[in-house]
Amino acid sequence: MSSINGLQFAKMVEMGAHHLHQNADYVDSLNVFPVPDGDTGTNMNLSMTSGAKETGLNAQEHIGMTAQAFSKGLLMGARGNSGVILSQLFRGFSKQIESESEVNVEQFAEALQYGVETAYKAVMKPVEGTILTVAKDAANAAVSHKEQAADLTELMEIIVEEAKASLKRTPDLLPVLKEVGVVDSGGQGLVYVYEGFLACLKGEDLPAKTVVHSMEDLVKTEHHRSVQSFMNTEDIEFGYCTEFMVKLDADKLHEKPFDEDTFRQDLSELGDSLLVISDDEVVKVHIHTEEPGDALSYGQKYGSLTKMKIENMREQHSDIMERDSIPTATPKQQHKYAIVTVSMGSGIAELLKSIGASAVIEGGQTMNPSTEDIIKAIEEIGAEKVLILPNNKNIIMAAEQAADVLSIEAAVVPTKSVPEGLAAILAFNPEATVEKNAQTMKEAASSVKTGQVTYAVRDTSIDGVTIQKDDFIGIAQGKITSSAPSLDDVTKSLAASLIDEDDEIVTIIYGEDVASDEAEKIAAYIEEQFDFVDVELYAGKQPLYPYILSVE
Repeated sequence: MSSINGLQFAKMVEMGAHHLHQNADYVDSLNVFPVPDGDTGTNMNLSMTSGAKETGLNAQEHIGMTAQAFSKGLLMGARGNSGVILSQLFRGFSKQIESESEVNVEQFAEALQYGVETAYKAVMKPVEGTILTVAKDAANAAVSHKEQAADLTELMEIIVEEAKASLKRTPDLLPVLKEVGVVDSGGQGLVYVYEGFLACLKGEDLPAKTVVHSMEDLVKTEHHRSVQSFMNTEDIEFGYCTEFMVKLDADKLHEKPFDEDTFRQDLSELGDSLLVISDDEVVKVHIHTEEPGDALSYGQKYGSLTKMKIENMREQHSDIMERDSIPTATPKQQHKYAIVTVSMGSGIAELLKSIGASAVIEGGQTMNPSTEDIIKAIEEIGAEKVLILPNNKNIIMAAEQAADVLSIEAAVVPTKSVPEGLAAILAFNPEATVEKNAQTMKEAASSVKTGQVTYAVRDTSIDGVTIQKDDFIGIAQGKITSSAPSLDDVTKSLAASLIDEDDEIVTIIYGEDVASDEAEKIAAYIEEQFDFVDVELYAGKQPLYPYILSVE
């Protein structure tokens, strides 16, 4: 492939993000140098996921425009040192090719080089033996071979080969890595991204997922002690990892014009591990400081603060040291469970919580929560074990991604509807393992039949059913079975298609636009027509779906 356009680059980004996601837990296991500062794999994964999401939504043939979308998504989703540096690498990359409709071998190599220069500039005190070094060595190899490489695939092979070689050399540049016996985690994350790019260009499957040993295995040998175990808590000079974004304000900028270099220099006096990146609208800051309030106050001079996060790294370090000291013969037991689920409608949320849900994330067919939304909801609970019920087929993958990056024991019960979620929660056993619960709850969910009534947004014909715009639609088990102007007619027809003589319970959940007396008439009709079932009626207050039926 002599050149690529924006749509092809978007596929590379997608595969790079997916490969990193698959191996995020392994990257986490390498730990972060030189201070406890979150989980590198998690941070890079969430950053790359944000970038890939923005790219997918805005991909077009013009590679410059697609790369800008990727850069914006990375900027907004960047987390931790590694995530911010990753965003800078591709910020510079996208800037270099912003006017190009396609890029060839030479342009791709030069864009990587400019990305490295941009990333080094963003870091106040660059440290070699990190993701920066791996990116630099790979870009240098690309530039050195840009004239010899036959096409972009061959160039990417050279880039991946050098990135891996550079990664292996990181312990020689950071002695503590050699002492522990690991390579740099951020550099490893970047290698996974580049491997994904290469697999896409070659049209091959992604490399196999790297196996991560359990914590019990890791603490058996000195070789696998965490990086932090080679530090003393009192040696941490700046104890608070502080991240925030400044939304630039025109009025404040009139009084105090923004200059990135000045901004970075001023903040550097407040701590270390400083990263500053900006565009025309926002400034992203990451700093380790003893006075997080001073850093926030300084940023506020230029605009309003958003996405603020402050973590006490001394407490993180103490927790890690305590974890590392746990004898393998008596591993720490976890007992506290959480069930996190997704739905729309305050009534449905109350119903889910009443039978055992720990948290209900607002979302559904027209508003799918992100991986980050699910992770945040779980982290706020602070549980040691979690079961995630997406209640929608379009949310299952985000839930699975959240489960993969969480540091606690987690599993997804792949529920595709609220009725399946209700049945699954009722089958939960607090004494069972996560794995056992996931299986039992999945089986319970599969025993429920789901019916939904909504309305058509256009004329069409599906599965032999002719549908007119604004007509109501009956959906049984994911298949459209009826359509008509009358809500009552469609609901009654839907019930008839779902209920058979082996069923015992029908649950009706009515939406925000349905009056209670109308719902009661539907319930009475079903009881009369199917006298062998018990009918339960709930005000779900959900939008878009006047009725949701559960039959079991």
